[in-house]
Amino acid sequence: MSTVKKTSISVAIVGARGYVGDELIKLLNQHPVFELELAVSRSKQGQLIDGYSKKELYYQDATPEQVGEGEYDLIFLALPNGLAQPYVNEIDKTSSLSVIVDLSADYRFDKNWHYSLPELNQVTAQTRISNPGCYATAMQLSLAPLTPVLDGAVHCFGVSGYSGAGTNPSDKNNPVLLDNNLIPYQLSEHLHEKEVSLHLSTEVKFTPHVASFFRGISMTTHISLQQTMSLNLVIDLFQKFYQKHPLIEVRETIPLVKDIQGKVGAIIGGFKLDRSGKHLVLCCVIDNLLKGAAVQALQNANRAFNLNSLEAINYD
Repeated sequence: MSTVKKTSISVAIVGARGYVGDELIKLLNQHPVFELELAVSRSKQGQLIDGYSKKELYYQDATPEQVGEGEYDLIFLALPNGLAQPYVNEIDKTSSLSVIVDLSADYRFDKNWHYSLPELNQVTAQTRISNPGCYATAMQLSLAPLTPVLDGAVHCFGVSGYSGAGTNPSDKNNPVLLDNNLIPYQLSEHLHEKEVSLHLSTEVKFTPHVASFFRGISMTTHISLQQTMSLNLVIDLFQKFYQKHPLIEVRETIPLVKDIQGKVGAIIGGFKLDRSGKHLVLCCVIDNLLKGAAVQALQNANRAFNLNSLEAINYD
């Protein structure tokens, strides 16, 4: 992308009816440069977009061809896994300079796309950006400061609110089944396990669960270290690593899902070493719809247009 900042950048959201689409709309409503022009939703076609007050705008049904022909500056693809390619193909034909931020898993393993967790990857001036997954964000934030001293596979236990299962009905967002319940699923080779293992170049074992709360992720990670470390040294390492990243809070106490619901960042804490000083356990919480998806997508989009990465993200 050009280094010249535009006064107005036209934006389309494909998959706008979902939970993440709603969060993107709210964020764009407070953005000084990004202007929402198209929100694609077949089921909400013709309905007034709630949460966008810059102008009167309605949901539209649009084919991949129509999205590509629109030549929008910035396109968020907030679709379920496996559905992004038709839109990407058409955008490539007619709007190859448009910035695409894909929130699905479809391009997270594609070397032609730029995978970006903003606090860990300095990706700027790119036009094809793959957003990390929500679980994968919590895992990578938990592990990144320690990658030079990791010893063997890392084991992660994650619990997500049922909004992570999306709006299409399934066992993982069934309120009757989830009532007073915790559901483990895909016990091996989860996609986020592969994602983190690839992008952090370390072996990760991950067990996901879904619970009866709506939003948020709690991730507990067990880490073997190559060397003996003190608790103060570990905490200092994390604080220094994230000191320039205001969305990431490091604390000594265990963070709770309630601490992060509806908030734009992540909290890492609860650090505990065993007697050997070489086995560390820590916790990370994020809001799966915000830092796990929409906030991260906006950070990446801001960078693509050489804006402050935290533009329109209220973190105080």
